Amino acid sequence: MRSPSRSLALLVLLTSVILASVFSLIHQELSRVAIVGEDRSFIVLPGASLRSTLSELSSQQVLQHPRLIESWARWQYGTHFVLKSGRYLFPTGSTGRDILEQLRLGKVQLDQITLIEGWNFEQFRHALDLHPGITHIWQTLSPAQLMEQLGSPGMHPEGRFFPDTYRFAAGTTDSTVYRIAFQRMEQELSRAWQDRAPGLGLRSPEEMLTLASIIEKETGREDERGRVAGVFVNRLRIGMRLQSDPTVIYGLGSSYDGDIRRRDLLTDTPYNTYTRQGLPPTPIAMPGAASLRAAAQPDKTAAIYFVATGNGDGSHHFSATLAEHNAAVARLVHKQKGAR
Repeated sequence: MRSPSRSLALLVLLTSVILASVFSLIHQELSRVAIVGEDRSFIVLPGASLRSTLSELSSQQVLQHPRLIESWARWQYGTHFVLKSGRYLFPTGSTGRDILEQLRLGKVQLDQITLIEGWNFEQFRHALDLHPGITHIWQTLSPAQLMEQLGSPGMHPEGRFFPDTYRFAAGTTDSTVYRIAFQRMEQELSRAWQDRAPGLGLRSPEEMLTLASIIEKETGREDERGRVAGVFVNRLRIGMRLQSDPTVIYGLGSSYDGDIRRRDLLTDTPYNTYTRQGLPPTPIAMPGAASLRAAAQPDKTAAIYFVATGNGDGSHHFSATLAEHNAAVARLVHKQKGAR
């Protein structure tokens, strides 16, 4: 009959052999080159577990023993191993250990989306909907429902998102991008309103945002934004209609075909500043920081008119009198005829 001490010794020996084999297998898996040939892109979706991630890597023939790797990671790092969602790029030559370490550190590649100054809400939303690195959960929401989700029920979405380049991990939801861009515009608008010139005449930050959006669409020149803002502020002060073509175009919507005609200027819409007094009911585009600053601190100018110079550089001629403005318009028409 085998003694208990001998049986225990055999059990310990057997356990040691098994553990040694397991650790040897884990070591081989961690040391084995897992990425051969080309770099491998891999996406960890939000909410994915370590087990499901390692199993997916195994199904893609990157790892051979995912459960062993998971056990080792749990033993080595415990609860500190928290997966970060996003796109990972595993370079060629990466070992299992390299892959695990990259996952542990959350070294994701960042995608990005650029919102262009002067875009309207539909252009912004279209770009967001088409982005392949974004998880779309608000795609079916109406603009009203979207603003309600952002905590601003009843607010028109136009102009409420700040144009900039936003970087994010792959799989980030569209709701996150909406919230970040919305909050950024709130911050930028609040800052501009606090820094506004005394006696500006605008009654609210919302009016400033609307004016900034018109400035954004009227000129792309940095050196002219303040003067354009000064013209519109002067017009508002004396009760003169803004007569801004971009507001008319916005009001035409999908019926605008690229040419603005006299009949368009005479067709009344809430956004036609040729037929209606004051600012339109909402912004017409996403203004950038420069246009917000111009609306808050317009140049002091006597000008109440401006028209394109026709020089091909996007510049305008600013006039304080109708006679001077008419002469500038005549010069523009002469240039245009000569160019034909």
